[in-house]
Amino acid sequence: MGKPTGFKEFPRRAEPYRPAGERLLDYKEIYTPHDDNHLQTQGARCMDCGVPFCQSGEGCPVYNLIPEWNDLVYRGRWREALDRLHKTNNFPEFTGRVCPAPCEGACVLGINEPAVTIKNIENAIIDKGFENGWVVANPPSFRTGKKVAVVGSGPAGLAAAAQLNQAGHEVTVYERADRIGGLLMYGIPNMKLEKDVVDRRVKLLEQEGVKFVVNADVGGKGANAIDVDKLLSQVDALCLATGATAARDLKIPNREGDGIYFAMKFLTANTQSLLDSDLADGNYISAKDKHVIVIGGGDTGTDCIATSLRHGCKSLVNFEIMPRPPVERADDNPWPLWPKIYREDYGHLEAQHRFGTDPRTYSISGKEFVRDQNGKLLGINTVNVDSKFQEIPGTVKFWEADLILLSMGFLGPENYVAQPLGLELDPRSNYKAAYKSFVTSNPKVFAAGDCRRGQSLVVRAIDEGRLVAEEINKFLSR
Repeated sequence: MGKPTGFKEFPRRAEPYRPAGERLLDYKEIYTPHDDNHLQTQGARCMDCGVPFCQSGEGCPVYNLIPEWNDLVYRGRWREALDRLHKTNNFPEFTGRVCPAPCEGACVLGINEPAVTIKNIENAIIDKGFENGWVVANPPSFRTGKKVAVVGSGPAGLAAAAQLNQAGHEVTVYERADRIGGLLMYGIPNMKLEKDVVDRRVKLLEQEGVKFVVNADVGGKGANAIDVDKLLSQVDALCLATGATAARDLKIPNREGDGIYFAMKFLTANTQSLLDSDLADGNYISAKDKHVIVIGGGDTGTDCIATSLRHGCKSLVNFEIMPRPPVERADDNPWPLWPKIYREDYGHLEAQHRFGTDPRTYSISGKEFVRDQNGKLLGINTVNVDSKFQEIPGTVKFWEADLILLSMGFLGPENYVAQPLGLELDPRSNYKAAYKSFVTSNPKVFAAGDCRRGQSLVVRAIDEGRLVAEEINKFLSR
């Protein structure tokens, strides 16, 4: 807990983003510098709630010791707060930036008052740790002689690698892209997570003994392909953490042709070009001077909005098939469940700054893409839908667009890694592996993260990476 009466004395005040007009001019992180005094005051709001739901299953998937490090921050004991944070979370610099903070939704204070600013405090703790040199490499004191290959270097793969390495195993992480980080590197734009933040953690893992191999397409067929059967024969265990990268498509008339792209292709190309040449090479899909429509209202859709704005798009609309959420919790969405309420994320605020309105349109569905006789994209015809997602007659509307980005989530992993191994899949095409064991139909192969459970949060991927490492360690210790 913080100050016993802190929640009565101090209002919630989250750290602000940089002004929209300023941050739209660059690809730097949207966050402002931390203020220790402010955060200590916010830590004081953590109350003696008895049962801290913030660190329960409904709150934090990695079961962060939130009340403990809130109290330590309130008392100015930042180094100890960092130690508490690292007990449960390998990468708080990632979750402190990109996690939607289900912990705040489950905060007991949040029943009738604004919740504690848990996410801000977490991010400040780890940032202060790096600034003061408290975060250093910690190689294991012994080696078991066992070898583990981890396929995929996103949050699940990195967490699994970190934990297995600490257990003394020899760990090699294989990544098909040209940089380590998976979703963290190319799926989340710089504005939310600058890549030097990812690189510094990868460097620490290397110093601790983890080996990384890039441009390594395990199970693939191209020039960078690595035979998965051969790889399996060379290690004592194989961990699949490939993510859920098979995007959900919008299969309506005139889908094929230029001008329509999956969101992740748009975001990945932009980040890669930004890192390679500061966008000078032109190897990205530009939204400059285009009428842009983003279909899908999740975090990835918001990132497409923010990136398009930085390109200098002419107009921007965001389609969401769901109805507009209520401002406050509905009766069927009680605490401590995640509050399904109306929110304005950074991209929505930036669009309002640029164009004067929230870009989102709710309860709308695409009916057909519109192209001219030469196949050039002209726009899309839509219809309004009811609460059961059924078309409302007489609501067809044409929307002009030069660029349409599909951000409707992911169906599961690309299964070319699993096929040579003959792994079973679940009904949703994920790698079939129970949550508590994480072992696939091959007893030597384990799976964790989005490729096992389906598309989810970075923090849940970290949780599964930690847990699968525990199970692999048990397997190797038999």
